Amino acid sequence: MQDLQQIAQVLKSNGADGELILGFRHIAPEDIDVKEPVFICFDGLPVPFFIESFIRKGQSKALVRLTGINSADDALEVVGQGVYAEAGSLDVPVDDDDFSMLAGWTLLDADGTEVGEIADYLDIPGNPCIEVTLKKESSRDGNGEAIIPLHEDLILSVDAQKRELVMSVPAGLL
Repeated sequence: MQDLQQIAQVLKSNGADGELILGFRHIAPEDIDVKEPVFICFDGLPVPFFIESFIRKGQSKALVRLTGINSADDALEVVGQGVYAEAGSLDVPVDDDDFSMLAGWTLLDADGTEVGEIADYLDIPGNPCIEVTLKKESSRDGNGEAIIPLHEDLILSVDAQKRELVMSVPAGLL
């Protein structure tokens, strides 16, 4: 997946015939070349899909029909998944420092304990962070959310296939 960039996430299915609502981040829906395939990962491998129909909905969403997704059951299998495109097929430059693709990934502590789900990447100049929706047992004060610095010294491993980020979370942040 080196040459692939996440362009969207499947937000939900729409109707009974496999249409999908995609949410786009950091690119506009019209920047997608609908003649090129998009990819959704299954078992860690990118599977190509061609866009059969594409209707923009607002600033950052689109109603999309992909080849091979023809029913509500098919659509439910991809809800929540990232949608990727080859970097060369986009009409915008690729940002190598864009970590928004981490949204939806699982955050694990150094000992392998699940901390929660990464809800968002916060591009704070000089201090990039991730917003994490905590599992109840991870939350010290019951808050349910935490902002954690995304610093290279804290990152222990990244598993794109499992969509897991392992970090040494500083004491007191949870």
